[in-house]
Amino acid sequence: MAAFTIVPRHVIGKGYVAPSDKLRIAGIGAGGKGQSDLAEFAKSPNVDIVALVDVDDRAAAKSRQSFPKANYYHDFREMLEKEKNNIDACSISTPDNTHAVATIAAMQLGKHVYTQKPLTHDIYEARVLTEAAKKYKVITQMGNQGGSGNGVRRTQELVASGLIGEVTEVQCWTNRPVWPQGIPTPSGKFDIPKELNWDLWIGPAKMIDYNPAYLPFNWRGWWAFGTGSLGDMACHIMDPVFRCLPILYPSSVECSVAQIWKDMWDDTTNTDACPPSTIIHLTYPRTDGKKGDIKVSWYDGGLFPQRPVELLPEEAFGNWDGGVLFIGTKGKLLADCYGANPRLLPTKKMQEVTLPKETLQRVPEGHYLQWVNACIAGYGKGKTSSPFEFAGPFTESILIGNLAIRSWMMKNPNLTGWEDKYLGRKRLLWDAQNMRITNFEPANQYVKREYREGWKLEL
Repeated sequence: MAAFTIVPRHVIGKGYVAPSDKLRIAGIGAGGKGQSDLAEFAKSPNVDIVALVDVDDRAAAKSRQSFPKANYYHDFREMLEKEKNNIDACSISTPDNTHAVATIAAMQLGKHVYTQKPLTHDIYEARVLTEAAKKYKVITQMGNQGGSGNGVRRTQELVASGLIGEVTEVQCWTNRPVWPQGIPTPSGKFDIPKELNWDLWIGPAKMIDYNPAYLPFNWRGWWAFGTGSLGDMACHIMDPVFRCLPILYPSSVECSVAQIWKDMWDDTTNTDACPPSTIIHLTYPRTDGKKGDIKVSWYDGGLFPQRPVELLPEEAFGNWDGGVLFIGTKGKLLADCYGANPRLLPTKKMQEVTLPKETLQRVPEGHYLQWVNACIAGYGKGKTSSPFEFAGPFTESILIGNLAIRSWMMKNPNLTGWEDKYLGRKRLLWDAQNMRITNFEPANQYVKREYREGWKLEL
């Protein structure tokens, strides 16, 4: 009888979750967003948080207190090796810099993965994780929780109804950054706190001296670790764009970037830092066989597209976090961040026309528990809103905007002419199949970065 210590749920009775039915999750990144992610997963009676990983004991303190039985590690590689027979899934919520290496390491062990947005730091990494999802056959979800929201689905239904005709242009914007960007690289010598493993925090990036300016949140504004405003918010704001429209990869990208100069005679800018504000224009060929392209524009750092004339002066243009405006051949549709509160313009049309019925399945359990339930159901049965098959190409497309930003900031050190020395200020042509810019070779260095020794990304 000792062999039957784990009893199935149906034997014990309704409402009781047996240990054999629980999803055992390891949290890679237990502080900050990782802390709140784990708290969301733990709301399910079907979840056990059995392992925690963080490079900073200070950041992990609250999660360790919340899950005292979970084994604690500093290195996710050590955790995966020691806990591979004790976990079913991993939640990855580290700085963008280590998303891909942690995610694929878990997938290679057959573990389901929930990875925070943006899915990856680099374009190449996004392509690799897309392929990994096909190869390893695990349940995947990117942490853009609005992708499971009612607003995104209602936006899809309104666009699909034809009330605004064929969409030809989309404008997206955000209030980010709300952290420092476009500033000088931090300097000075500081002692590494005893609670912090700085080497592991750096991860695949080039080693630099410890500086408290990067932690715990401001890493988002530095190219080595983060992906700026676009990486932080586009996975939320542009999500309905990719769900509603027949687009996949852009054919071209161009941008303009705000810079902070020392003075009018010295336009030296810091290429380590993400810029304070940008405008990006992406051109997408349609994937439905119809003629014409679709233009998608992005604004951040306090920049906005022009308010549509159909919007009354006192009506809100999106919400605090941002918004998205669909422009069609018959009208316009405005939604807030996460695709929330979609409305036709002028807004009085919402009462004047016959709105489409709800046809898309909603996700009442939410983004987090949807993934939990899908993991328990198993591959081929469980479904998620942002599986890597969707999130990978979506993230890749977004990060092409960052490639354009970084190319825009490049200069030719051998030239001094005001116009001549700016190399990347052009429309960049993208070959999606081969992941290459075809008309400006220096831009391709931003497709795939070089990892520091000891780190790798292999499919």
